[in-house]
Amino acid sequence: MMVPQVKWNTQVSLALLLAGMLALNGCDLAPKYHRPAATTPPAYKELTPADQKVTDGWRVADPKDAALHGQWWTIFGDAQLNGLEDKVNISNQTIAEAFSNYMAARALVREARSQYFPTATTDPSIVEEHQAATVTASSKSSGATFTNYSLPFDATWMPDLWGRVRNTVRAASAGAQISAGDLENTRLSVGAELAADYFALRGQDALKKLLDSTVVAYQQSLDLTKVLYQTGIASDESVAQAETQLKTVEAQDTALGILRAQYEHAIATLVGEPASTFSLPALPLDEAPPGIPTGVPSDLLERRPDIAIAERQVAQANAQIGVARAAYYPAVTLSAAAGLQATSISDWFTWPSRFWSIGPAAAETIFDAGLRRATLEQYRATYDATVANYRGTVLTAFQQVEDNLASLRILSQERAQQDDAVLSAQRNLALATDRYRLGIDPYLNVITAQTALFTNQQVAVNIRTQQMTASVQLILALGGGWDASQLPTPQQVISRSAPSAPSSPATSTPPAPTNGSGPAQQ
Repeated sequence: MMVPQVKWNTQVSLALLLAGMLALNGCDLAPKYHRPAATTPPAYKELTPADQKVTDGWRVADPKDAALHGQWWTIFGDAQLNGLEDKVNISNQTIAEAFSNYMAARALVREARSQYFPTATTDPSIVEEHQAATVTASSKSSGATFTNYSLPFDATWMPDLWGRVRNTVRAASAGAQISAGDLENTRLSVGAELAADYFALRGQDALKKLLDSTVVAYQQSLDLTKVLYQTGIASDESVAQAETQLKTVEAQDTALGILRAQYEHAIATLVGEPASTFSLPALPLDEAPPGIPTGVPSDLLERRPDIAIAERQVAQANAQIGVARAAYYPAVTLSAAAGLQATSISDWFTWPSRFWSIGPAAAETIFDAGLRRATLEQYRATYDATVANYRGTVLTAFQQVEDNLASLRILSQERAQQDDAVLSAQRNLALATDRYRLGIDPYLNVITAQTALFTNQQVAVNIRTQQMTASVQLILALGGGWDASQLPTPQQVISRSAPSAPSSPATSTPPAPTNGSGPAQQ
């Protein structure tokens, strides 16, 4: 009667030990996470009331205007740009790479979560063995040959007593959110690069149009000079000057093709097409930039993917501190083995062939020469570094918004002034041409007036291009209509259902935030 009693006591002890492990399983050694504080100004300095008035077609959008959204490029009202941006979100290889990195980060979360559960293995074998007669102690087995049939099952489980696994999962989940933010940041950056290249290309088309018309005007001046030379009013020197001016502008007109071709090739690469088979029709740039809604500075903390990435890096570093602290405590492992073993295949699956074992084990590092302390100090320093990086990212974001607001405001004023300069140059050219026809002034005065007009017209075209690219950069600095609530939650990153492949943000449904799992929480 004593054997059953011992077995019962062993089972009770194991049950109590398991209950104790489960009770301790709620221990969490990571510091309680809080989003780092970051200073936010009450308003943008470049948006004073005087600056918000309409200036040359550009203004900051009123609060009643629609805010930026996923398809931010539609604010420009350019059908050709819309089509190109849609292709970018489908075919761009940089975005495809970022999407694959995100999928890999999701898999890492599931890898970390697997440590919550026991590991079960089996190693069935059929081994034929011959005992050596010279070393076998028993005379009965001396020189014998037999077969060993084995079907073992082993299970091990390391309860998460100190939160090591829990914090590893938290760190991996934050890493997946970082990867998701990087995907959105890549989409925004590539889309903005495409838009900037597109408007630069259209600026080249506008310059081409200007130089084509200038070539025509200079040809007419040359014809006029030849007529006046034949009548004796102008000299052969004037004809040579007119020819030189015409040929110079023709060369400049031809040279424009180099930069336009390079922009076209760059756009082809961004939309995922070979440059050899891609082309865009000429479309001179002539419109003013649209009004862009900026919101208040505090909104920027939720609207930029790079800020969300930096914040998730802080959360990841915070969880790693918990992992480092758990190393100070013993690791408890519960192991169990059972199976069937026999030397005869007929006895393999019989009840007497069974075997089993079960029991806990604990391992604790007694001396490590300060390794755990140094590791903990490393993770604390890493956490401090991520906090500094987060705050630096926020400051850089405000700087970029202010930079582009200032650029748009000043470029608007400069464009209005430059347009006035073009009008004055046109009037000056008309006067110089009339005086030359009458033989009052030499042709050099006409050349000077033509050069002044051409230079001012070039500057005007370049200002228009700068305005459009500054608008794109402002949208990029504002986050392109993205919002931090679109980051996948910890529950969503462990889901086995695959998210949609890279596509336009407007065609994909952003994951809804759940209570207690937003980007600023664990």
